[in-house]
Amino acid sequence: MQRDSIYALPQGQVVDFAFNEAVADVFPDMIRRSVPGYETIIGLLGVIARRYAQPNTQIYDLGCSLGAATLSMASQVRADGVRFVCVDNSVAMTRRCEQILQRHLPMGQFQVECADIQAISLEKASVVVLNFTLQFLKPAERLLMLCKIYEGLLPGGVLILSEKLQFADASEQALLTDIHLEFKRANGYSELEISQKRSALENVLIPDTFEQQVERLQAAGFSQTVKWFQGFNFASLLAVKV
Repeated sequence: MQRDSIYALPQGQVVDFAFNEAVADVFPDMIRRSVPGYETIIGLLGVIARRYAQPNTQIYDLGCSLGAATLSMASQVRADGVRFVCVDNSVAMTRRCEQILQRHLPMGQFQVECADIQAISLEKASVVVLNFTLQFLKPAERLLMLCKIYEGLLPGGVLILSEKLQFADASEQALLTDIHLEFKRANGYSELEISQKRSALENVLIPDTFEQQVERLQAAGFSQTVKWFQGFNFASLLAVKV
């Protein structure tokens, strides 16, 4: 695992964050040190997928990055004939994802696509994962994406949605933001790294409140939504299609 030092040196102009080759090289270290509870979420995705995966269906990992969610689910799912579809719009991520999955899964059990998740069609889906992915879409595009997922899910299928949260209460927002910064410091990030990465993400990652997430999921058709995990200002939701 290469250590993330992308923002360790001063940058004359901090450009918008992108999942390029440099990020792909250090992504496991970057997300582990940046997102509280990430490893727990990844591990428990497998447990949830084991519960909801239906035989002869597809499981979609949308915004798959290096395939950690897929590997977790594949290690737990027991339903016969399940196929994993991993989609990401980053060439660097999908190339590495395919190499990693080839080392762990039979070739016929998965496919990796470099594509815009908004442009693909979802078919015979029993589980769909958006693990810190929806937050990178423009807010106006998020409901349409969730509607597409809902339509592609079979009855009894689920969406697992992990996101960074915004809080309507200013004091709560300030408190959890401060604790998150302490989390990054505790994981070895300098003030310069924290500041420069915040600038890089400012126009790229736009979070919603938990209430906005639930309202949008309901508007897409999901009748049941529960927050099953939260670590500071990061959370994961489970939405069920009845």
